[in-house]
This record gives sequence, C-alpha cells and structure tokens, in this order.
Amino acid sequence: MNLDWEFIAESLPLYGDAMWLTLKLAFWAILFSLVLGFSVILYYKVKGISFIIQAYIELSRNTPLLVQLFFLYYGLPKVGLRMSEVTCAIVGLTFLGGSYMTEAFRGGMEAVSRTQVESGLSIGLSRTQLARYVILPQAFAISIPSLGANVIFLLKETSIVGAIALMDLMNVAKDLIGMHYKTAESLLLLVAAYLILVLPLSVVLSWLERKVRYAEFGD
Repeated sequence: MNLDWEFIAESLPLYGDAMWLTLKLAFWAILFSLVLGFSVILYYKVKGISFIIQAYIELSRNTPLLVQLFFLYYGLPKVGLRMSEVTCAIVGLTFLGGSYMTEAFRGGMEAVSRTQVESGLSIGLSRTQLARYVILPQAFAISIPSLGANVIFLLKETSIVGAIALMDLMNVAKDLIGMHYKTAESLLLLVAAYLILVLPLSVVLSWLERKVRYAEFGD
C-alpha cells in the first residue's frame, strides 16, 4: 500500500488543532467528573437524596453519550437554554463521567473494612477525622485503577462530540476522507493521534497505580 505522504504532511495541522480541542475537552470533563463523583459519594447514603443520586447514576450509565449530547445541544434550546458546542460537550462528558467516578469512589470506600471504622471511633476520632485519616486515603488508593480506567474512557469518548459540529479528531478524519478519498492516510493519522494522547496517559496512570499499591502493601 502506497501512502500519500504529501497529503499526510498537509493534514497534520488539522489533526494538531483537533488534538488540542480533544485535550481541552477531556481535561475539563475529567476534572469536573472527579469533583462531581466525589461530591456525589459524600451524600450517597443520605436519606431523601440517595434515590436521586441512584437515579442519576442509572440514567447516566444506561443512556448513550450521543443521546445525551443530542438532548443538550438540540433539546434544551427548545426550552430556551442554549450552550456553545464546547460547553455542551464538556457538560455531556461530565454528566457521563461523574456517574462512573461516583461508582469508583464508592467501591473504594466500601472496601475499607468496618473494623477500621469501629476502631477509629473507639479511640475517639470524630467522623471528620475518621474520613480524613482512615477512610479517604485508603479509598483513594483502592480506587486508583478504576479512576484511571475512567479517565482513559472519557478521553476516548471525546470521539463522539463531532456529532454536535465540533472538529474533533474523528470529524477531521471523516471530512478528509469525504473530500479527498484518502482513507488509509486519514485513518493512519487518526490512530496515531489517539495513540499520542492515550498511550502516555496510560503509562502515567499505570505508574501511579503501582506507586500507590506499593505504598499500601509494600514492594
């Protein structure tokens, strides 16, 4: 297979801009998802709120991101609420990611043994001190693998945002294929772009997971 290297060189700036957009969307979506997930888990078992939280988690995890984006971008303007494409993408990714982050944090917190909680209370620790010094550090360490997987998941899910007219990597590749019929070259650049974005992040998260595991259990 002969590749058109001149076409590849000419297309690099387009992919560069799309990569920057992807990074920006992923950064804010991941940040807000972590904040949302941690905030939600604090009220996970509060009476009167737990039902709403569970409903949010089920709705978010059991509906496609594409449907959520269509609702935000095309549905909300019908009731007078308009958002830019970038804002809509970040809100949609955060809505989806927040539920996954919540479940990751919940799994970590529930993995902390009841014995440690009771021991902390028996030596006079307050609920705040117990959470700060006993539960949260262990829960965070246990949650690292799930949180890392969710971070990579959200980064890859940015490939959907082209459906609301954002020139992300997928949309750039589709446009180039449609205009120039350079399928192999466009897809090669698309795969390379995602590898450049995802692979270093995966390596860093794997390193962080090992460091946390060694700190908890020893080398």
